[in-house]
Amino acid sequence: MVDEKATWFRGWLETSVGRVARISTHMGFRDKLGGCRVRWGIRRMHYNVPAGLYAVGQPTPESPVLVTANYKLSFDLLRRELSGKDLWLLVLETFGINVWCAAGKGTFGTTELISRVQKVQLDKLVKHKTIILPQLGASGVAAHKVKKATRFRVKYGPIRAHDLPLFLSNGMKASEEKRRIQFSLRDRLVLTPMELVVAWKPSLVILLLVFVIGGLSGHESGLQEAWSRSLSPALIYLGALLMGSFVTPLLLPWIPGRAFFLKGAQIGLLWAFIVRFTLASSWSVSSIMALFLITPAIAAYFAMNFTGCSTFTSLSGVQKEMRIAVPVIILFIVSGGIALMLGKFL
Repeated sequence: MVDEKATWFRGWLETSVGRVARISTHMGFRDKLGGCRVRWGIRRMHYNVPAGLYAVGQPTPESPVLVTANYKLSFDLLRRELSGKDLWLLVLETFGINVWCAAGKGTFGTTELISRVQKVQLDKLVKHKTIILPQLGASGVAAHKVKKATRFRVKYGPIRAHDLPLFLSNGMKASEEKRRIQFSLRDRLVLTPMELVVAWKPSLVILLLVFVIGGLSGHESGLQEAWSRSLSPALIYLGALLMGSFVTPLLLPWIPGRAFFLKGAQIGLLWAFIVRFTLASSWSVSSIMALFLITPAIAAYFAMNFTGCSTFTSLSGVQKEMRIAVPVIILFIVSGGIALMLGKFL
């Protein structure tokens, strides 16, 4: 059900298949604020628009039909590039997931596309037989099945919504350059806040455990002593978290290797060296061993989480990396814990 109070709603358009909501191509303050909010994970899974058919401008039966996901950030990024255009926008039910991720999960897929085309009676609305899908949704859609079921031919647009106006005015043709995604520094920087947000809840538990262990590990008790003993381990953990979830994504193309956990481990190892010659200059051999085992493992774990955001990976590649990485990370952390315990008793 369309919310008539939504910032993007601009009235109704009467058509041969009933009335269709018209949408604005203007991004207001509330839209920009909402986009910023979900980048930080705030109400991320509730940021969507109703699936269905929408009108941009004053489309006719000859106007192009674009397809997107119902994640509002995807919806907003697309509509803001369509100023001055007259076209139809078919929004699939992806449960608030962006096109790329929804294609991997199967919600931006063949079944939903066929169902939505039939539900809105697209064949009665437009005279042509072409629907334009985002290229990042290609992995979820079997174009030949769509054509067989609906008689609509699937055509893929350019990678970025910014290039759609040129694509449409150029006879729905995109250059090879426009079909290659450039996962730039800015692109990676935009995605890192979400990684930090995901990490903060388990990190609070870990930091609490560090504080408790710090309070129990010494001969003297008290909050001040517990704080004093837990401060260095907490800083080391937070540093490893930032190395894995922030620094590694930023430096991703320049870190040797292909596996994300190995990239993160290298940056984590660098952090361990920094700690070794600052906070840990007077530590025992066992504590330093633990530092060089646990710190890279923590950074590797958080770096591996970024595989879901990157264009460098595939679903099968992620699964293969996790099968190898998770046991290795656990082994290193357990080995570091054993080194710490041996240092206490030997």
